[in-house]
Amino acid sequence: MAPQPHPPPDSSGNGHSPGLGGRVGSLGRAAHSLTEELRHTAADFGRALDLRGRAQRHPYALMAAALGVGYVLGGGLFSRTTARALALAGRVAALSPLRGELWGLAEAVLSGAAEGPEGGRPSGSDVPSPS
Repeated sequence: MAPQPHPPPDSSGNGHSPGLGGRVGSLGRAAHSLTEELRHTAADFGRALDLRGRAQRHPYALMAAALGVGYVLGGGLFSRTTARALALAGRVAALSPLRGELWGLAEAVLSGAAEGPEGGRPSGSDVPSPS
């Protein structure tokens, strides 16, 4: 003989599935449990980030971060404004090494102008020339 299928656990025992009311009640309980789990997860996440403490310690940094996240979520990441801002940031970032190179070049030129006519140091210098 073939084994008899067992009725689902939510059935009334007569072999029939629960009605629409039972399904709605089950969905309501599942939604309530999901909502509670989301609340607990959000509370844990908030405690881990300590947003209130960070807002009190660094309000401007938090505001800048919120503006950045809003800009990205608003679709501004792939816009012309972002491309221009990144190009400007690249130029500004390149200024520091370039400035160092220019200072080194200027010092080399000025130290070369301070040398005497034979390419050595001026005659009144106390510092010996490297030989």
